[in-house]
Amino acid sequence: MKVILTEKITKLGNIGDTVEVKTGYARNYLLPNNKAMRFTKENVALFEAQKAELVARHEKAKADAQSHVDVVKNAKLHMIRQAGDTGQLYGSVSSRDIAVALKEIAGVNIGSAQVMLGSPIKSVGVFDTKIALHPDVIVDVKVYVAQSQDEIDALVAGKKLTFGTKKVEEESTEDKAEEAKSEETAKSAKKSEKSEKVAE
Repeated sequence: MKVILTEKITKLGNIGDTVEVKTGYARNYLLPNNKAMRFTKENVALFEAQKAELVARHEKAKADAQSHVDVVKNAKLHMIRQAGDTGQLYGSVSSRDIAVALKEIAGVNIGSAQVMLGSPIKSVGVFDTKIALHPDVIVDVKVYVAQSQDEIDALVAGKKLTFGTKKVEEESTEDKAEEAKSEETAKSAKKSEKSEKVAE
């Protein structure tokens, strides 16, 4: 479907651009959210009449987004989640979770589509993502995911979390003790054999 963009859309175009998009995308997102209008002669004339107002609205939205940059940059996106022995989460941290956290922590109201996460986070660690406050205002943020606040603090301090190593260490200590016992038993057996031969 051919549409005229009434606001800048990342990776699609600027205000006034005529672009070809999938019908579903136009009907379900662009048109109902007033981000575009169908390409017709009437709408081209209507857009030209409204262009100055749309550009002014775009600039106001951009300025508003820029006023939130520092708040978003400094937001502590700390996600405490349950995880297994290997650090894999029981569940995941999604774009929606990050959007909700930003609203709660920083008071910034954004949609999950503005969180440029890609795929959901499925393990403990530190993750880089971007928040598109506006198509022209994109902020880099870090998301910290761990099982407790202590682990979060360790990640913030730049430490790496280890999983399952304690268990492995314990097992190897037990193995060593077992090996030492076996060696001792073998030595004792050899000694008794020698004693028997001497006695003969």
